[in-house]
Amino acid sequence: MANPIITMFLRKMQRVTCKYSGLSALREDSGSALIELALGSMLCMTLALGAAEFGRLAYAAIEISNAAHAGALYGSQSHTTASDNAGMQIAALQDGPDVTGLTAQTSHFCTCSDGTASSCKSTDCSTSRIIEYVKVNTSGAVDPKIYVPGLPKTYTITGQAIMRVEQ
Repeated sequence: MANPIITMFLRKMQRVTCKYSGLSALREDSGSALIELALGSMLCMTLALGAAEFGRLAYAAIEISNAAHAGALYGSQSHTTASDNAGMQIAALQDGPDVTGLTAQTSHFCTCSDGTASSCKSTDCSTSRIIEYVKVNTSGAVDPKIYVPGLPKTYTITGQAIMRVEQ
């Protein structure tokens, strides 16, 4: 037969052991919230920097496209400005001052209103009329502020605009 005092003492010891074993488990998890915070903030910072870089590239693409449109808009004013390639280039380059290394190539071409080809001579298109167009191609190189290994160090972005010359 077991002594009731010893049995009561052993039961109390089991409760005390259980209480302290729970505390030791808490002590092992005490730094996990800080580690999760550090990893989560690093992930959020990486996403924010990636979004900012993507925004810079989108802004540059809009600038380059708008520069092509400005050059084509200048050239589409009349037959005289359509043949002024230098003027279209200047208009395009002045519209994109925020893009470093912006280049513009300009040209004009004609088609007949019936869809046949034309060399922009008045003798072309005997049964229809000549339709004149201007075309401006722009391109610029954008360097990312944050370099990521495996991605290009420079992005080349292009823009193009084709407009019909006012008759």
